[in-house]
Amino acid sequence: MTALLLIPLLVPFAVPAAARRCLDRLTPVAALWALTLTVLVVAGSSVAALGALVLTGLLKLPFLAGLGDFVRPLRTPSDLVVLPLATAATGLLTLGAGTLVRSALRQLRAFRAARTEADGRPAAGDLCVIESPHPDAYALPGRPHRIVVTTGMLRSLGADEREVLFAHERAHNAGGHHRFLVLAELAAHCHPGLRPVRAVIALAAERAADEAAAAVVGDRRLTARAIARAALATSSAARSGRPDFAPAATTGPVPQRVAALLAAPRPPRRAAPWIALLLAACATASAGTAATGVLAFHHEVEVAQGEEPR
Repeated sequence: MTALLLIPLLVPFAVPAAARRCLDRLTPVAALWALTLTVLVVAGSSVAALGALVLTGLLKLPFLAGLGDFVRPLRTPSDLVVLPLATAATGLLTLGAGTLVRSALRQLRAFRAARTEADGRPAAGDLCVIESPHPDAYALPGRPHRIVVTTGMLRSLGADEREVLFAHERAHNAGGHHRFLVLAELAAHCHPGLRPVRAVIALAAERAADEAAAAVVGDRRLTARAIARAALATSSAARSGRPDFAPAATTGPVPQRVAALLAAPRPPRRAAPWIALLLAACATASAGTAATGVLAFHHEVEVAQGEEPR
């Protein structure tokens, strides 16, 4: 049982390497979905495994064993193994929960402030212009969706480049990319091994919006130039107080995105199915071992309570 519960805690460390290759071999939209689903399953499995380890350690205590109506000791490996694992699992769960709550509160405050500012300004359709010398633009989720752009950004771009920027941010809102960013943030707080995947998912969202904008304007070189100029304009500007899950055209590794836009679209590689299968294998192994370990733990509790094994 204990060995099975350790596997979901090791699998997340293998996901970042597969994630980086995934974006090179799948379309941005496919990579975005595949990576997000994988980290959700892997993160949930790791939390379930940590919870089972914590309960195993707690039920070794005589007081809690009495509350559980145990008529015989819970069958586990040596206390020298179980108790340190339970202590470490408790620490990891507490740390993850604490950082998640702090991040959620900070992001909620930033979202409310950005939403209040946007709702207080006149909008032209979904476009909201903020008077500010600092160039910035981002897609703000909510009802209704908004594209927030500062006057500094508008002055930094030509008319055709502005249309690219607007198309990019509209693609973020249309694709619901803020949801993927929120789920990636949640997974990163569940297991430290998944933190590098958060940046890859953000890059996949930006690449998906880049391709959508290029399709709208019909010019990949113009799209690349607009993204590059917008990023250069914001490089020396102080970042606004927008939340991290509000995607923006100027975030992520812009040179890599520009290079992808300037390169000729490539047909899907033969390795693409293998990358998807590798991610599916990681998710399946993590979920399967976590479920088996939790069921085994439940069975041992039933045996300790004097119930006959089924």
